[in-house]
Amino acid sequence: MSAGGAARVPVLEIRGAALTRDRRELWSGLDLTVQPGEFIAVLGPSGSGKTTLMRAILGLQPLSEGSIRVADQPVHRGNARIGYIPQQRPLPPDTSMRARDVVALGVSGTRFGLPIPRRGDRERVDALLDGVGATGFADRRVGLLSGGEQQRLRVGQALADEPMLLLCDEPLSNLDLANQVGITEIIDRQRRERDAAVLFVTHDINPILGRVDRILYIAGGRFVLGTPDEVLQSRVLTDLYGTPVFVLRAGDRLVVVGVPDAEPHHDAEDDV
Repeated sequence: MSAGGAARVPVLEIRGAALTRDRRELWSGLDLTVQPGEFIAVLGPSGSGKTTLMRAILGLQPLSEGSIRVADQPVHRGNARIGYIPQQRPLPPDTSMRARDVVALGVSGTRFGLPIPRRGDRERVDALLDGVGATGFADRRVGLLSGGEQQRLRVGQALADEPMLLLCDEPLSNLDLANQVGITEIIDRQRRERDAAVLFVTHDINPILGRVDRILYIAGGRFVLGTPDEVLQSRVLTDLYGTPVFVLRAGDRLVVVGVPDAEPHHDAEDDV
């Protein structure tokens, strides 16, 4: 509740959602309300519909049933209230753009026509570069940067409009531990300082486990939603998969053992 006792408008509301792809139902009956500042992890095997859920929220994939609203408005393409951080995919070494050019696309790239710089744009880009720890390589060619450095730029680009909802689609893939920690901290700082909600798709819960409020676990056309302690249990995942699955704890890390192979799916499932 906010000051004065008025309820805050949810950042994201999904009601009775179902999605079918290639005549296969990925999931149905999904209800999810996400409040400002909430951090939700989305887990599940490849092909379970995690990225497709992201596409639906971005207005790129129509639902088979149900509805999705962002800030009490129907979803649509190009919603500036949503920031999207994709998987880390290395850019070609001969890419001529500078690091600051990548971030600048988030500042001016959504305008109609040519992205003509406006007063204050450079200062805004510099602030975003500083916020993601990229000031030191701001003028280097982006193709010569490491995977972790490139991913920091993608995060900076996603934060350009100060979004109220951050969709993170496997943003830590192919990064070493130090860069996983760095990228996670930047995303979490946006949540803490600006009350942005985070929907974070991942195969490995461990790098973000201490920050997660709830988990949406999707598998085999079914899903379970709850706190980490409620979802990450052998009994719960065994019921979800319909086969024995074990959650092992090693210090402050979790290991899920016995998860069946993913159902056949198209490679595009992992792309947006």
